[in-house]
Amino acid sequence: MTLHSVVRPTIVIAAILLLVPLLSAGFAPERFRKLAPTLPPALRFGGPSLLCLTYALVARAYGVFHWQWLVLYAIVPSAIALLLDQARRLDVSNRGSWLDFLVLILLGLSVDLRWMEPAWPRGLAAFGKMLLLDAGIYGFLSVRQLDGVGFDLRLKLRDLGIGLREFSFYAPLAIALGLTLGFLHFRAAWPQPLGAVSAFVFTFVAIAIPEELFFRGWIQNLLERRVGRSTALIVTSILFGFSHWNKRTSSFNWQYVLLAAIAGIFYGRAWRSQRRIGASALTHATVDTLWSLWFR
Repeated sequence: MTLHSVVRPTIVIAAILLLVPLLSAGFAPERFRKLAPTLPPALRFGGPSLLCLTYALVARAYGVFHWQWLVLYAIVPSAIALLLDQARRLDVSNRGSWLDFLVLILLGLSVDLRWMEPAWPRGLAAFGKMLLLDAGIYGFLSVRQLDGVGFDLRLKLRDLGIGLREFSFYAPLAIALGLTLGFLHFRAAWPQPLGAVSAFVFTFVAIAIPEELFFRGWIQNLLERRVGRSTALIVTSILFGFSHWNKRTSSFNWQYVLLAAIAGIFYGRAWRSQRRIGASALTHATVDTLWSLWFR
């Protein structure tokens, strides 16, 4: 995303609209959880379709607007809410329904395989990912009423302690393995403090929180109910690794898959320590920031 893109008024408005569900759920989780049950059905399931307005704002600003994409972005969030409402009704034992996993598979594949990226202007596909994330947040947290997610962005010192603990466990192993495989390359340069802080904040908000919510708060959380803590941790970590198969390259990047899968173990440990996304997101963001500053 270029600076020119960011300062356009319509881009700013679209970004704010996409941040509202994320921040509402993260900083007022109790109120957000109670939102959907208080709404009439038409608004409960039709309201999420308003997320398509962000596509309209961005696409029209860059002359790439197409009605087909607008309709799709209106349908998908409402469909997610409907499917997860049905999952809540069917899953009386609260062990996770096949509908939960169907939604997760569709969300994961659409992002990983970039099914919907052609809808967006070049460099602004992140808006599409955030739109789908918002649909998932509303669906799982408010409609589905999924518990144990730990999506609370009111960070605590305990989150920091756990996050840095797991980072200290993972970093030496990853650096040694990454350098041996030729995946990491040390860059001896001292970054500007402001640049380092900015990189961490951006990574925490735009990468770590969405990925940790998806993989730990939703997938690992639901798998634990079916296969237990240890197996859920391993399976989720493997899935997390494979989600990086096409990063940095158009072919299968097995080194990235391996290191990401190992990282997933420590991210998952951080999350399940207190069942808080904040802890695992801190580990995740610290790892990614370190890599971007010294190991590219």
